[in-house]
Amino acid sequence: MLDAARRLFVERGWAAATVADIAKAAEVGVQTVYFTFGDKRALLRELLDTAVAGDSDPVATLDRPWARAVLAEPDPAAQLARQAAGAREIMERAAPVLEVVRGAAASDEQMAELWRLNREQRHTVQLSFARALAGKVAGPLREGRDPGAVADVATVLLGPETYGPLVTEAGWPPPRWERWAADSLVRQFLP
Repeated sequence: MLDAARRLFVERGWAAATVADIAKAAEVGVQTVYFTFGDKRALLRELLDTAVAGDSDPVATLDRPWARAVLAEPDPAAQLARQAAGAREIMERAAPVLEVVRGAAASDEQMAELWRLNREQRHTVQLSFARALAGKVAGPLREGRDPGAVADVATVLLGPETYGPLVTEAGWPPPRWERWAADSLVRQFLP
């Protein structure tokens, strides 16, 4: 059901992808979709959570192996490269779904709240990474940026706000985006 929902939400958008269409594409009854997820909004929330995590395990982002490796990386530039690699992995799965949520947020209050919550969660992860980075740099970060400012910039640089336009629209291969993102982070934050 999640695969069918992903395909239809991405192809048609939030409003045009109906639960009936999703059920038909998944070859299940409409009531099965409602029984499993509750409603269309809950289905999209589950789809987003699964796309971001890469699985359905209830493990927080900062407890995942890639994030622990970012935090444990002793070299500041290598930490930023790991952040970009992790973001690329997530964006490859989640960017199309995030665009559906962002589009739905314009007309649906609950989807607007989901979009706000997702941005807040991404910022929280980046703030943890920024605090770790600040502790690894001898002296201040570039231009005296504090961890909050670093998290603000990293949230945008490593999010769908840059991934979608460069990869989806401009046709950049994801490895190129990852290299650009890592280089941008180093130029923004390291002295």
